[in-house]
Amino acid sequence: MYRVSDVMTKQVVYLPAETTLDEAARVMKESDIGDVVVTDEATLAGVLTDRDIVVRAVAERADPTTTTIGSIITREVVMIEQHATAGEAAGLMRERNIRRVLVCDSERKLVGIVSLGDLARQLDLDSALSVAPNR
Repeated sequence: MYRVSDVMTKQVVYLPAETTLDEAARVMKESDIGDVVVTDEATLAGVLTDRDIVVRAVAERADPTTTTIGSIITREVVMIEQHATAGEAAGLMRERNIRRVLVCDSERKLVGIVSLGDLARQLDLDSALSVAPNR
């Protein structure tokens, strides 16, 4: 049985809420990731996904050089404990209709992110998501 800690991405990228959209997009591209954790000083403010940029900024014609990520982030953060099963993570994603969940340790400290793609690559070898993309 896989645990969330077995399938999660451990390298979490943090950006301050004042970061502009174009800067965040560059960081995501350079890091080959689809999400970043957003902070407001030392506090977790939310999560920014590539989809947030498209739906909440580009589609609304927001200026990427002046719009900050803090203005478009998802503030309702969903977390799961790292020792939960991968099946529990999948169920939480299905229940909440989300594609990513922040992973915490027993003291609620952030230790990673698990995505639908992470789960598919590990648990469903027949999934289109289990095939490594050509880069």
